[in-house]
Amino acid sequence: MTLLTGPCVIESEENIFKIAKSLEKYHSDSSIDFYFKASFDKANRTSLESFRGLGIDEGLRILQKVKDDFGYKIVTDVHESVQVSAVAEVVDMLQIPAFLCRQTDLLVACAKTDKIVNIKKGQFLSGDAMEYPVLKVLQTRGCSEATYDNSKKHGVFLCERGNSFGYGNMVVDMRNLVTMRKFAPVIFDATHSVQMPTAQDGKTGGDSSMVPYLAKGAAAVGV
Repeated sequence: MTLLTGPCVIESEENIFKIAKSLEKYHSDSSIDFYFKASFDKANRTSLESFRGLGIDEGLRILQKVKDDFGYKIVTDVHESVQVSAVAEVVDMLQIPAFLCRQTDLLVACAKTDKIVNIKKGQFLSGDAMEYPVLKVLQTRGCSEATYDNSKKHGVFLCERGNSFGYGNMVVDMRNLVTMRKFAPVIFDATHSVQMPTAQDGKTGGDSSMVPYLAKGAAAVGV
């Protein structure tokens, strides 16, 4: 089992270390391939006034400290190609945000590192369409076919996080978990999948009570 968990964004060093400490039991479980996830910048906030994070320099310093102190593998988002080389010096997995999953330059920059690349499926795309972002990474790494085995070998993951359903709501089509697994190992983002974008005065809301049910649904199909 692969588990990516942690706060959405780095709010403070104190908060990060409190959360990291609380997750030690999962890291110590030999059946779990554990990654600590936190973002140094949330560049796609709804409002300009929303908190984005502590920035790349301070954020990477804190993530490196978590890595050193707890021995955790680290995953974080990259939003621009120019960030990739600095971030890759600290993290074990580079995550492509859903809104950026078709950005060729960003995908290629990540592919040129030796890190695992986790591509989140855009809320506007089908599972089938995710073959092509995977191919961009694989072709950069010298592989011409997007299959589960090729992606596992070359360090490419896909992440399901739901689809837009009308305005201000999302649904999860569990068929996408099966479809995308043709192209790469699949991770399910159970928390972002219950978002209700821009539902609360310029801030994204959601229904967290649905998280365990969606997570169990993903587990039922082997994700």
